[in-house]
Amino acid sequence: MSAREAVAPHLAEPHAVTAAVIESMPEAIDQLADRISATVDSGGTLFFCGNGDSAADAQHLAAEYVVRFTSDRRPIAALALTTDQSVLTASGNDFGFTSAFDRQVHTLGRKGDLLVMHSTSGDSENLLRAASATREIGVETAALLARDGRRLLGVVDFALVVPTESTARAQEMHLLIGHIVCDIVEEALSG
Repeated sequence: MSAREAVAPHLAEPHAVTAAVIESMPEAIDQLADRISATVDSGGTLFFCGNGDSAADAQHLAAEYVVRFTSDRRPIAALALTTDQSVLTASGNDFGFTSAFDRQVHTLGRKGDLLVMHSTSGDSENLLRAASATREIGVETAALLARDGRRLLGVVDFALVVPTESTARAQEMHLLIGHIVCDIVEEALSG
């Protein structure tokens, strides 16, 4: 097998997922950007969370808002709920991993904030509990999902479901969508 034959299928699959997103999701991506812009404009905070690689994506995107993405602009209030090791380990020890995010949402979240969840499975108990916690305090929810969105799809205010069964392709697309949204939000702030 040549190098081209070995590599080409790995490049073709993300291209096919990207083409499906281009075909079916531009309006939804723009709507997420509108929701984030509205949160920022009203003085709300963006919270991000996920598990494993999705936690890394959540942290990455929170940093883009706080620091900058492509242009110099004022910092945007954003926080990844995945970064405080003391809170995560204390919560895991005292209440179990399913409470990794809901207690943070309860104590940090305020009406007018937005919680953005990243999940390729759509079935993570800690994300489901975080979404439930938002209802009690008036925080809106958005989710970047895959497959059919599973249980998380039914409990969030807004969802983008990437049309793939592949965890790797979903994660790649979630990050790309996150960058597109951040770029749109930055343009809106400078406009």
